[in-house]
Amino acid sequence: MSVRNIRNHQSRGILPPPEVKGRTGYYGEEHIARLRLVQELQTEGFKLDVIQRLIADGGADRFVGLRRVIQAPFETESPEVLTPEELAERFGPTDERVVAKAQKLRLLVPLGDGRFEAPSPTLLRAAEEVAERGIPLPAALDTIAKVQRSCKAASHAFVELFLNELWEPFEKAGHPDERWGEIAETIDRIRPIASEALMATFRQTMAREVEAAFGKVMERQAKSRR
Repeated sequence: MSVRNIRNHQSRGILPPPEVKGRTGYYGEEHIARLRLVQELQTEGFKLDVIQRLIADGGADRFVGLRRVIQAPFETESPEVLTPEELAERFGPTDERVVAKAQKLRLLVPLGDGRFEAPSPTLLRAAEEVAERGIPLPAALDTIAKVQRSCKAASHAFVELFLNELWEPFEKAGHPDERWGEIAETIDRIRPIASEALMATFRQTMAREVEAAFGKVMERQAKSRR
């Protein structure tokens, strides 16, 4: 960081002045920590005037801590790296359009040299099992695309719930000190809660859909025998 940037931060009140001895200003660990905090906030897209207000309000460190909670991994899987031979062994011969579709859905990420990384081996195994049961891989990928869109809508609904019912009242109240811990804990818990609610809802919905679909199949069969 340039001297000019440091002086600019000091003039804005973002960085405390150095300890002056004689004609020399000395910067210590506190200054380094503050500069790192400013850089982290800038990396997140915050302008200096916003950072200045956050620091003046004493909320900069808390906000960064909140961002870390938000960005923490949800449920991580160990990625799997596959060679072209391994892909062919598991899925059989696949054309470039199918591979491109899998990449678009982030089921496969190209690493170069023909190798691919599978960020979610669970999803890959599901696609493999579906293909083994006679369902064409392109059709399975189309279904995954539809499920991803539905999951995006469900995720958006839970985020909206948090923002409207918790964050906005917290913001309007001026970010009271005693509630920062509660907000961080809620963000940390909302993802597993949302996952559990989504799975429970999916089970109920899936049961109804299967029952309705096969009810129609049985009805058609009964009519065809008359």
